[in-house]
Amino acid sequence: MTPTGNVYLVSGVTDMRKSIDGLSLIVADTLEMDPFSQAWFIFCNRGRDKLKILFWDTNGFWLYYRRLEKGHFKWPVPKCDDAIHISKQQLHWLLSGLTLDNPKAHRPIFGLEV
Repeated sequence: MTPTGNVYLVSGVTDMRKSIDGLSLIVADTLEMDPFSQAWFIFCNRGRDKLKILFWDTNGFWLYYRRLEKGHFKWPVPKCDDAIHISKQQLHWLLSGLTLDNPKAHRPIFGLEV
């Protein structure tokens, strides 16, 4: 599946023992965002080798879990306990082991006219 709405990284460290209820409470209470929106919320553990992605779809939550056997995710250093809005392309970079600010990637061009 690919995100249809916004994608947010939940900065900082998340206890990966939390399930759907615990993660949705973080979204609602800490971030003051709507867990029932079309947004994807991505959480990472202290070791940066586990991710959970939470999102609402029509009549229930999806919870994706990814554990790396080797290596780490290039998780950004948190500036505060907040959510970082990222693009779908940046999500693919993160899941592929790249940084969110990939200097070798082509940047999108906006405002073009023919």
